Amino acid sequence: MAKPAPYQPLLLRLTHGAIAILVLLALLSGFWVYNTYDGRWGSLPLPQIPDIQGLHGTIALVLLLLFPLFALYCFHWGDRRLLHKKSLAQLSQGNWPAWQRLANTLMLVAVTFALITGRMMKEEWLPAGDLNRGWYLAHLGAWSGVLLGLLSHLILGAKAGGRALLASMISFAIRPEDRRLQNWWRGGRLKPSSQLLLGLEISVLLGIGAAFVLPAVIAAQ
Repeated sequence: MAKPAPYQPLLLRLTHGAIAILVLLALLSGFWVYNTYDGRWGSLPLPQIPDIQGLHGTIALVLLLLFPLFALYCFHWGDRRLLHKKSLAQLSQGNWPAWQRLANTLMLVAVTFALITGRMMKEEWLPAGDLNRGWYLAHLGAWSGVLLGLLSHLILGAKAGGRALLASMISFAIRPEDRRLQNWWRGGRLKPSSQLLLGLEISVLLGIGAAFVLPAVIAAQ
C-alpha cells in the first residue's frame, strides 16, 4: 500500500517559499556582482546589468526584513526540523533525517552571517577595485556557505523524504484547518524545545539585530 503524500502546513510553505525565492535571487545577483567587479576565482561571460550591486542590496534588504519572521517560525513551530541533541548521535549512524536537520540549522546560521557581512560592506568598495576588504571577503565566504547549505538542504531533503517531501513543499493543496488564519499559530512553542535550539535562536536573532544596528552605529561614529 502506497504511503500517503506528506502535507506541509500552509504557513511553513509560505514562509519557506518566500525565503527560498529571496535566497536564490540573492545568490544569483550576488554572483553577478562578484562576476562584474571581481572574478579572480573564476568568472562567466555574463551581460552587464546596470546597478547590479544596488539590485543585490535591495533583494538582501527584503530578505533581512522577512528573515526574522522565518527564523521565529523555525525555532518555535518547525523546531523538529532543526538539530537536536539526539540528532548529533544519529549523524554518525548515517541517519538521513538527522543530516537534513543539521543542514536546515546550518542554513539559518549561514544566511544570518551573510546578512551581517553584507550590511557591513560599502557600495564604493567594489567599483573602486577595493577587493580585499575583510567584510567583502567574509561576505563571499558567507554566500559560499549559503550555496553549499542550499545544495545540502535539497539533496538531504530528497534523501530523507524522497520526491514526495520535495513535492509537498511546493504543493498548492490546502487542508480545511489551514483555511482559517487563527489555526496557523497552533502547535507553536513559546520556548524552544532544547537548550541547544535556545542558544541557536539567541545567536541568530542577535545576528539579525546586529545586521540592522551595526551599520548605523558605525556610520554615526
